[in-house]
Amino acid sequence: MQIHRIRHTRGFTVLPNTLLQDRRLSYTARGLLADLLSRPDGWREDGRHMADTSPQGRLTVAKALRELAAFGYYRVERVRRPDGTFVTQTHVYDNPQVGPDAVHPGPGRSADGSRDAHPVKNRGKEPTLPAQRVAQGGRPDTPPTPPNPVLAEAAALLHRVTAAEPRLRLGTAEAIALAPLVAPWLERGLERRDLSHALLLGLPERVHSATAFLRDRLTRKLPPAGETAALPAPPRRHECTGCARPNPHEGLCRTCAGLDAVPPEVADERARTAARGRALVRAALDGHHQGMLTAAGA
Repeated sequence: MQIHRIRHTRGFTVLPNTLLQDRRLSYTARGLLADLLSRPDGWREDGRHMADTSPQGRLTVAKALRELAAFGYYRVERVRRPDGTFVTQTHVYDNPQVGPDAVHPGPGRSADGSRDAHPVKNRGKEPTLPAQRVAQGGRPDTPPTPPNPVLAEAAALLHRVTAAEPRLRLGTAEAIALAPLVAPWLERGLERRDLSHALLLGLPERVHSATAFLRDRLTRKLPPAGETAALPAPPRRHECTGCARPNPHEGLCRTCAGLDAVPPEVADERARTAARGRALVRAALDGHHQGMLTAAGA
């Protein structure tokens, strides 16, 4: 095998061979890790966007992230802010951080100031790749709980509305984050049908971010207070009670009700017309056949 390399002066990343040759990881996981390490600190991109912009699907990317977390290259943790809220921080390593000697840095340099500690730049930014909430040890982290029953009901309703649409499927944390935007719909007496009409009709062919898409529609399509009938009801579909074919109204369709029956005089006229047509066709064919026989005898 001949390896050909060129000297790079810009736009390159130095990675250890132990990482690139770690056969415990799949090639997809190693490629994903190399992509993450090539990004600048503070890079913002979630797992869904990475999957939508690559040949691999979301399940493949999620499996690769679980591999990296299991072998200590990728870690997600929840950090409590001074105001009492929580934020998710993502850490990506170029050497596995597993075992009793693993170094799990917090924001900034460690307290002892050792050079072996891994400093982490804290720019106050939101976590990168928050789609995989994996706690230390590779087990899924416990999803947050809504602060009150109203938001819990709103999150559950949003889950029920979007569950049947693959382009708008949400995780528990995402539904809870959007619950404050669903609560005003419930306060104004709107039901699941109204929410489905506002969120599911006219979807684009591809939705890159379900959370951003739903946030926009929940905010933009919220009817003004006192106008609960602003959203038109979707048309109801009925079936014929006789033949079970689609019917614009309840009960029997026109055929089963006998309304499409042809009057006897019309049926007789159609039969006479068909008989005349058949006779003319036979006469034309007989004349053509006789002409061919005469030409052949001559």
